[in-house]
Amino acid sequence: MQTITNNTGNVSVYTFADDATITASAENITTPDFIIGDMNSSNSTIHTGVTIPDGWKGGKHTFDGTSWGAVSGWVDPKVAQIAALQAEIDALNA
Repeated sequence: MQTITNNTGNVSVYTFADDATITASAENITTPDFIIGDMNSSNSTIHTGVTIPDGWKGGKHTFDGTSWGAVSGWVDPKVAQIAALQAEIDALNA
């Protein structure tokens, strides 16, 4: 597998299969399905031949080229969205 990390904090943002062609330029990163406009060859790193940890989600883990870690304070976006919707429901029911 491959992962793309931000150089600041080494946060793993995307993963791709080994056979996916990913190209970093000074402007962006091109993947088989989309272009990442806010990442480029100067602010991110493409790591190849990695084993993605179980439960991987974008922004949840760090990868320094060798070791995986957890992002402190990471909250699953679905959990955050559910909490926000519940707060809105509670406010409407008040």
